[in-house]
Amino acid sequence: MIRVGLTGTLGAGKSTVGDLFERWGAWRIDADLLAREAIAPDTAGQTAVICRFGDAVVASDGTIDRAALGTIVFTDADARMALEEIIHPEVDRLRVIRLRQAESEGARIVVMEVPLLFEKGIESEFDHVVVVDAPIEIRQSRVVRSREISADMFSTIDATQWSGKQKREAADSVIWNDDGPDELREKARQIWDEFEAAATEGRTWSLDLHMHTSASHDCLSDPADVVRQARRIGLDRIAITDHNELGGALAAHDLDPELVIVGEEVRTSEGLDLIGLWLERRIPPGGSFREVADAIHAQGGIVYVPHPFDSHRGTTEEFLDDLADCVDAVETFNARIHDKSRNARAAAWAERQGLPAGAGSDAHTVNEIGRARVLTDPFAGPDSFLQALRNGRVEGRTSSPLVHLASTWAKLWK
Repeated sequence: MIRVGLTGTLGAGKSTVGDLFERWGAWRIDADLLAREAIAPDTAGQTAVICRFGDAVVASDGTIDRAALGTIVFTDADARMALEEIIHPEVDRLRVIRLRQAESEGARIVVMEVPLLFEKGIESEFDHVVVVDAPIEIRQSRVVRSREISADMFSTIDATQWSGKQKREAADSVIWNDDGPDELREKARQIWDEFEAAATEGRTWSLDLHMHTSASHDCLSDPADVVRQARRIGLDRIAITDHNELGGALAAHDLDPELVIVGEEVRTSEGLDLIGLWLERRIPPGGSFREVADAIHAQGGIVYVPHPFDSHRGTTEEFLDDLADCVDAVETFNARIHDKSRNARAAAWAERQGLPAGAGSDAHTVNEIGRARVLTDPFAGPDSFLQALRNGRVEGRTSSPLVHLASTWAKLWK
């Protein structure tokens, strides 16, 4: 797990960079949010703040009035120190809990956003520190406009932190944010790609090759939630394979093109399902098994047979024997199949045909994602994917039978 410290000067855009890193797959921990949690209602932190600063810092709803508190502590060094003595120990405790959670759930890259990272002297806790900075006149303009504080207050707050020059000199990477959002995104992406390369080097990838989004008739999972969950649990690649639709996979791919393999689970005229991976265009249902396979190959895609011997959606070995020449890979573990012998038959048939074995959760809810996985070497595209799959290892656990109720509910809801 790579630990990244993200900090910067006031108004430079570090939270925007944090948003981008999170969207691209980081497990994000925001120290500002932890600080809010530390003084939330009915906590020891809230009681201590009120005891020290009085009712003047209590809002009408009983929460801490952060603006009123800020006015006090940013103009009084002793008051600021007193507040830090209340909040920082609790923030540190919460930070350790979040890091342990990230590690236990297989996070590859954790980004800790800490405004006072250098001031607290915790830079040694991170593998890499990123500083976001910008010219002071741009920073001031942003903060005065977005936070509705005066220029004088901006200067007062800014003076309590390390200067931009100090932070830049202490950083491993610097993002200079004096352009527009597109330029910031490009600069952030360059650094993120370095983290991805470091996280991937010498490690095994974890793949879930079969899942659904709300584009399927029996699923309510938003594509963004699917992407977020896959990244949160440490998956390196997922195949989104909605029933007879490509829109959900394309939407997810737009959100995280590195993570998502665009696929479709197409119903054939024989009543079977056939998955195409690395598709660019939707394939309509209703063609024969071979016709659908040919349509997948015409797009440069991979023909992947899901749950070949499922009791409701499967077929026989004899039928597949006649079509093995147009199959590229076989799903040998489907987490929604509860009869283990049916997955075993799929594995045996794939082995007899010399075909690579895959696995998929067949998730129709976000909590099912990752229940079945293939562990492989990294790959760059369809061709190297098949070789990686041949050398991969299938693992997983069967989902509860109750997951089928979620699919039924989705159909009724729609």
